[in-house]
Amino acid sequence: MTDRVDPRVVLVTGAARGIGAATVRALVARGNRVVAVDGCAGPPLATRAELDAVVAAGGDQVAGQVVDVRDRAALATAVDLALARWGRLDAVVAAAAVIAGGRPLWETPEADLDLLWDVDVKGVWNTAAVTVPAMLAGPDPAGCRFVAIASAAGTHGLYHLAAYNAAKHAVVGLVKGLAADLVGTGVTACAVSPGSTRTPMLEATADLYGLPGVEGFADNQLVRRVLDPAEVAAAVAFCCSVEGAVVNGSVVHADGGFAP
Repeated sequence: MTDRVDPRVVLVTGAARGIGAATVRALVARGNRVVAVDGCAGPPLATRAELDAVVAAGGDQVAGQVVDVRDRAALATAVDLALARWGRLDAVVAAAAVIAGGRPLWETPEADLDLLWDVDVKGVWNTAAVTVPAMLAGPDPAGCRFVAIASAAGTHGLYHLAAYNAAKHAVVGLVKGLAADLVGTGVTACAVSPGSTRTPMLEATADLYGLPGVEGFADNQLVRRVLDPAEVAAAVAFCCSVEGAVVNGSVVHADGGFAP
């Protein structure tokens, strides 16, 4: 299937690595133009060099901008970049997120919950708040899509990750509420929930559990392997397409049959 609007313009947060970077690559391969956004806070999070590499690989189809999703005003400048360079915004992927945990709820520092809420939930909220109006005001709202990256943690309860569970459940609820708000506009919203995917975030999760690597997570998926970011990105790219309207208000479980 091909998109009706050519080229489509997509803004992706958390674009420097992991599923975000893979999504940029998938969108570019489909002929889209992409504004790749990342906070580039540095190790253990993504770096400016990683974002620059994603932008360089996309050539003139990708523009990059360093933006912290906790800063709504800064996010608005990323929207301005899309409009200034390509004149439209057709889809948004809110992929920026962090992980924290490794303890039972009653021993989890309040700072962990605050961080997860600010980045993983309010970051998605801020992204929607500045991008949805631009899509509604664009030339083809009926083809516009908002996609948030949730997690299998948005459906299941994961051991020693109560705060992360709470945040990702909130992302699912946020998207469902957004989809309801958008009724009749043509713009749609959905969430994609990956399972254990070979990313720096999964490596960080392995560290929280004291595991030597990520391969042990394969047993939690019916495919019996860790997913590749490109597999999840393919699902995200479909959700960004004109045809992706079919998953409006839904959660796409791109999780390899996740079962904790």
